[in-house]
Formats: sequence, structure tokens, C-alpha cells
Amino acid sequence: MTVLDRANRNLTLKLLGIALGSFGFGFALVPLYNVICGVTGVGDQSALLRRVKAIENPDPNRTITIEFLGNVASAGGWEFGPVARTVEIHPGKLYSAEFFAHNLTGRDMTAQAVPNIAPSKVAAYFHKTECFCFSPQHFKVNEQRNMPVRFIVDPAIPKYIDRITLAYTFYDASSQVSKR
Repeated sequence: MTVLDRANRNLTLKLLGIALGSFGFGFALVPLYNVICGVTGVGDQSALLRRVKAIENPDPNRTITIEFLGNVASAGGWEFGPVARTVEIHPGKLYSAEFFAHNLTGRDMTAQAVPNIAPSKVAAYFHKTECFCFSPQHFKVNEQRNMPVRFIVDPAIPKYIDRITLAYTFYDASSQVSKR
């Protein structure tokens, strides 16, 4: 066997080993993903199942007032705020609210909403399933639109909590985000 044949055989065996290792690693990703999700809580299937069960079993005997606030971080240029200032909810039920935004800056803009929940200890019980705050919002000159936020309040929220404030601050994010 020549030196070239031996080198080719070694390279073939190494490549076959890499292919088999990659195939095995692909199978190991599922349990590894579950372990990482269990540790971090991100994408945890059991937490998602608890939320679904909470949606299926709302607490009709308890009412919490959700107050919505909207602020613009820089002076002028935007009209931004909630469509409805308050809503009465029952923990464990999925709700939707809308915020109105109008670009009055005279140019195309990208804005980002940053949420704040008060009192801060209820943040662990307030779950947004859809929100305009998850990604930057692109607006043309004078464009206006309603933007939804869908949320559920966990029925395990402490009984003494009867009011939650969800506030958004709207920031100009044009310099941080490339326009599409």
C-alpha cells in the first residue's frame, strides 16, 4: 500500500467518524435541549403546559384591573398610547389590548416599545403571548396603526393584587435597527 493510499484511507476513516459523530450528536440534541430548557426556563414545555391549563381554567370569582399607560421617550414626533385605559380581567383567561401609534416625525422611522409592569413582583405572573414590543416597529411618514398585546395573568398571582399597570415607553430605534 502506497503512502497516498494510506493517507486517503485515513482521511476517509476520519470523515466517516465525523459523519457518525454528527449523526449521534443530532440525536443527543433533543435531551440536551430539554435539560437546558429545564435549567433556564426558556422554552420549558412543562411551563407552557401549565400556562395552557391556566387558560383552560380561568378564575371567574376574581377580578383584576389592568391599567395601560403609554409614553414617548423623546420630545414630540409621535402620538402613542393605549386605545383603552383599563380593562377588568379574570386570572387565567387570555386577553387582548391595543396601543395606537402615529408617526408625526416627517420621516420614516423605526421605534421600539419597552414594557414595564407595576408592581414589579407581578411580572412573574403576567405573561405576554404576543406583543408589539417583541420587535422593532417600522413606520412610514404619517403612518398610524393599532398594535396588539395579548396576555394572560397566572391564577397563582397573590390574592391581595387587584391592580396591575402595564406601561410602555416608545423609543426611536432608527439608529439601532437597519431599515427593511
